[in-house]
Amino acid sequence: MRARYFHLPAALVAILFIMAPAGLLGQANPAHAHIGHVADGWRGTPDGMGLLPTATAEARIAAQHAQLAVSAGTNLAGIKTHTAHVQHAINPEAVESGPGMGYGVLPAARGAVTHIGLASQAEGASDNVKLHATHISTAAGNAVQWSERALGLAEQIQSASDASRAAELAQEMHTLLQHVVSGHDANGDGNIGWQEGEGGLQQAQTHLTLLKRGEGMSGG
Repeated sequence: MRARYFHLPAALVAILFIMAPAGLLGQANPAHAHIGHVADGWRGTPDGMGLLPTATAEARIAAQHAQLAVSAGTNLAGIKTHTAHVQHAINPEAVESGPGMGYGVLPAARGAVTHIGLASQAEGASDNVKLHATHISTAAGNAVQWSERALGLAEQIQSASDASRAAELAQEMHTLLQHVVSGHDANGDGNIGWQEGEGGLQQAQTHLTLLKRGEGMSGG
């Protein structure tokens, strides 16, 4: 028996192509998916923001309240009140309520490090992705370490009974959170790079923008 062949009109073929599930048309770039989690959206973040923008927004809140703790001078109650706000912004598990967004610098920055690492390890990741992923991971990793240290100082402040000592700790905490947001010129060369001990969330964002631009991703 001769096989029968059916020819679909070109317009119908085009419609079927558009309606076909993405999996049937080839998988999306897996590296780009993880980059999107870092830059553009992740489940559970406020308004579904990307992990790095979430970390930055929370870090700015933490730094603002660390400055208010410093401005409290030797008013121990005032220092402790604003320090609690800092703790909430860094990690809501430490203090459940406060003026932060409820996600925390630490969970967001750690998530950014994880997903940019997954992007660099994904099948087919370009040299551009691998290069900037290292820069982003290092700078965001610095932010994690500084945030952890700031959280430790906050705990010391909360247990302090001497106002002068609490004020000193508040100043150290504020300095660390400034590093988290803007980085730190550790080698004194007048520039803040992405390297270990220097880059913060601002530098991570700069290299994320460069990465997206190199990949031709929207918003890069």
